[in-house]
Amino acid sequence: MLKKHQKKTGTSSYSSFFNCIEKNFDKATKFISIEKGLLEQIKACNAVYRVHFPIKLGKEIKVIESYRVQHSHHKLPCKGGIRYSTKVNQDEIMTLAALMTYKCAIVDVPFGGAKGGIKIDPQTISIEEIEKITRRYTSELIKKNFIGPGIDVPAPDYGTGEREMSWILDTFLSIKPEDVDALACVTGKPISQGGVRGRKEATGLGVFYGIRELCKMKKDMSSIGLNVGLVGKKIIIQGLGNVGYYAASFFYQAGAIIVALAEREGAIYNEKGLDVSEVILHLKNTGSILNFPKAKNIENTEKALELECDILIPAALENVINKNNADKIKAKIIGEAANGPITPEADEILEKKGVIIIPDIYLNAGGVTVSYFEWLKNLSHVRHGRMEKRFNENMNSELLQVMETTCKKKISPDDKKIILRGPREIDLVRSGLEDTMISGFHTIRDLKISLKIQNMRTAAFVLAINKIVDSYEKLGIFP
Repeated sequence: MLKKHQKKTGTSSYSSFFNCIEKNFDKATKFISIEKGLLEQIKACNAVYRVHFPIKLGKEIKVIESYRVQHSHHKLPCKGGIRYSTKVNQDEIMTLAALMTYKCAIVDVPFGGAKGGIKIDPQTISIEEIEKITRRYTSELIKKNFIGPGIDVPAPDYGTGEREMSWILDTFLSIKPEDVDALACVTGKPISQGGVRGRKEATGLGVFYGIRELCKMKKDMSSIGLNVGLVGKKIIIQGLGNVGYYAASFFYQAGAIIVALAEREGAIYNEKGLDVSEVILHLKNTGSILNFPKAKNIENTEKALELECDILIPAALENVINKNNADKIKAKIIGEAANGPITPEADEILEKKGVIIIPDIYLNAGGVTVSYFEWLKNLSHVRHGRMEKRFNENMNSELLQVMETTCKKKISPDDKKIILRGPREIDLVRSGLEDTMISGFHTIRDLKISLKIQNMRTAAFVLAINKIVDSYEKLGIFP
């Protein structure tokens, strides 16, 4: 079923998750002078594609429920991940698509927001069956023109990864072999299939860059009684998936103290800190983070959110911090690595407590930022850095010779290696990501200060809405 979706406030199809985004959106509109009809257009999902298709799994035929939502067409292509989960529903996919729109606008990535989902449990079916479902889903998207380099570009999300993106690419190529830019129909692919180096850790690294930038702000840190910098700050991370793992690793390397890690089966705690690599090794060997020799078990994983710490990073599911536990949160900074981990009611409670919340629509934009770099790579058909790497090394070599001649002093071989090395693809990707996250943080913070907005979330929404409105107006759609 393909339909244009018009927002109807109060209808039963809109459950709590989508309403959370609407409430945050409405808070931001108080700081914006824009015609109401345009705001309604920005808020609504432009197109919702819901499809059921039959697949033979084992000896039975199962009907698979799936979605692709395009929230906004103010920029094309649309962009957003595909998740595989038994909890997938229309409300969730619409909400995540909306978040993608605002996220892309904030970090100046020229995409409209989209999201996809298939209602399956990838843990309980075979790889062959997952492939069959993925390829059928892709063909359904192609039929309705819901995928393509200039139309809609999927990516990995919860329950999917490089493997599924390769299947999507191969299916697209088999149906549209004449499309010279077909590699750009999906991102998050393996390097051999046109992927970009640095994509896997991008979201977690973006979380690290965003929180690190806040911790550099003396005024902000003073307001919550913390010193400047990351060294020595106690951190709790909920969720050790791709995002949580990389975020934990980067914070650990920067000198922060990871006091607790939480997963679905429980959490582990050590006041003196956990070595992330040792925990991951234990997880691989035992299948669980529990019973880690250098930590104490916490059976109720939700209780880990309430432990003493400086920074709390929910990197798992939505609505984990709500009106029932918000007043028990002791963290002074919350970095939303997951989508929608804090409900609007909890937001208000935490704001009154003086907690600084770095919102998801900015903080976890690292993934889509690097997906943008991959898309550009696929369209240009050239690896990032290939054209300039050797030129830069040659130029640096000549500069070194001039320096040694002028100063009459030889530079050590180790220092030469550092100075001479031209940028690799991963260096350029991480540099671009770092610049994007730093610029985004300061744009939000400056807007918050100039408009006297109470929190970063509302300021981020104001920024996103203003940029989307500007796109519509420049297109001439709303003179």
